[in-house]
Amino acid sequence: MNHPETQAIRTQTQRSAHQEHSAPVYLTSSFVFDDAEEMRASFAEEKQRNIYSRYTNPNCAELVEKMCLLEGAQAGTTFATGMSAIFSTFASLLDNGDHVLSARAIFGNTHTLFTNFFPKWNISHSYFDVTKPEEIEDFITPKTKILYVESPTNPATDIADLELLGALSRKHNLIFIVDNCFATPYLQQPIKFGADLVIHSATKLLDGQGRVMGGITVGNEELIDQIYRFARVTGPALSPYNAWTISKSLETLAVRVDRHCENAKNLALVLEYHPKILKVRYPFLSSHPQYELARKQMSQGGNIVTIEIKGGLESGRNFLNAIQMCSLTANLGDTRTIVSHPASTTHGKLTAQERAEVGISDGLIRISIGLEHIEDIKNDIIQALNKT
Repeated sequence: MNHPETQAIRTQTQRSAHQEHSAPVYLTSSFVFDDAEEMRASFAEEKQRNIYSRYTNPNCAELVEKMCLLEGAQAGTTFATGMSAIFSTFASLLDNGDHVLSARAIFGNTHTLFTNFFPKWNISHSYFDVTKPEEIEDFITPKTKILYVESPTNPATDIADLELLGALSRKHNLIFIVDNCFATPYLQQPIKFGADLVIHSATKLLDGQGRVMGGITVGNEELIDQIYRFARVTGPALSPYNAWTISKSLETLAVRVDRHCENAKNLALVLEYHPKILKVRYPFLSSHPQYELARKQMSQGGNIVTIEIKGGLESGRNFLNAIQMCSLTANLGDTRTIVSHPASTTHGKLTAQERAEVGISDGLIRISIGLEHIEDIKNDIIQALNKT
């Protein structure tokens, strides 16, 4: 099974005595032992088996196995949400006095971890601009332990040069972590470019239907063991039902993402010359400043299109108010197209300068392209633009 589409469908937990075709949901908090010796050996880790669903569960194990195959990873572990995956990954690997070097354009809650919480434990950070790779090495210090990026970035869709960052990480003995949420392993495999760990919010495209939350980290086996042991104690466990749902969703990941990308590129091409728009950003548009890099790292451009509307904040709000079919919500990577205005919502508490530093102008709109018919998506977006 060399093709990812097949691996995502045919990889599943061992069948029970009932010989079910589709893996069942293992809704159990714990697992029984045959005798005292088996129980002792299991807790002593002399025997590998399920003990307690906070540690692992057949549904979580199936999801990990699939994601490791798709990402080319040695091992992995699951979490209740994408943010619990991010926090647990960092917290398990960082010590007092360590330094994190991160791309400036990252998810807002990750930024809050770096700025509000990690300083309590004497963990510092620096930010770099992924569009200026020549400056990155200047930020590395003797205390730098982790190099972290999202690619494509949220919401500006900037592309980090993963091969360059992988080489820098090896040169300076850093742990290179990539949030691959926007691309999914179907479009991009950061480990091929030198990443040690890959993080996903499985709530997004991996589930893909706006149903459940989940997170996962995969990568180097020794690092995953440290992360697993931290999570086993602190308890951000993924529920068996959510793991089952996400694992089943991976069976349709390829066909869904193909349609997402087709719709997204089609919309981006249509909007590129709309009179109400200053700029369209999509990684597989030739006008994207990192178009060649995107094509090197990704097989398609993903499902996120950003547009900059003329008229700033007021036009952005008017655009959202004029939307008729698309959803106004905080999620992305759904079957349904979702529009948001970061400057007045998710990034509204940042100053204009802080927003500008991560590519968020007052008129920026993020569109998470869904699976509806492309003509219906285009018609709704264009009619809303015409009313701004």
